Amino acid sequence: MNVGADSALNASVLVLNKTFMAVHVISVRRAFCLLCKELAEVVSLEDGAFATYDFRTWADLSEFRARNFRKEDDDWVRTPTSELQAPRVIRLLGYDKMPKQTVKFNRRNIFARDHNQCQYCGKRFPTAELSLDHVVPRSQGGATTWENIVCACVDCNVRKGGRTPRQAHMTLIRKPEKPKRSPMLNLKLTQKKYQSWQSFIDAAYWSVELK
Repeated sequence: MNVGADSALNASVLVLNKTFMAVHVISVRRAFCLLCKELAEVVSLEDGAFATYDFRTWADLSEFRARNFRKEDDDWVRTPTSELQAPRVIRLLGYDKMPKQTVKFNRRNIFARDHNQCQYCGKRFPTAELSLDHVVPRSQGGATTWENIVCACVDCNVRKGGRTPRQAHMTLIRKPEKPKRSPMLNLKLTQKKYQSWQSFIDAAYWSVELK
């Protein structure tokens, strides 16, 4: 493939298991590899119903759509002879394991949960300008957990120091909690092009781990 549309190849694809339950999120590049190896099929929402395609039939459909209509939120990958529409959802044909039920406790997910927003002053910052703060400091027995770690800007973190918010006369804008599903997945769902994922997502039942 021509990697001229590198951003399209790096877009995200929701992966379903054999029973149409969401289990993972991968790149378009990886999705096309699975399709070419006949390990997966595309799942496409069309007129309120889902249709499935192997690589060949998806390529045929892409050619038709490329000639006749394109949607603003579609991603396209150029090959030497044609264009392929980037799928949004694929289904693994031989994988029937259940989705993971836990959300990884890591820096990226904490920033995503808090929307890159300082939990004291409420301002949003680039990731590089944010730090992580123990609400109850470790020096006072505070644990490194979802419920005790928040995003904080440098100024607020310095102002708070080794004190609790009450001791520092500061207030959290929201109570920190463990997310029910991946915060990164929630961010994806705010983008129009990933809205078709919602049909496969039940926050009370499963959570997707993003790589």
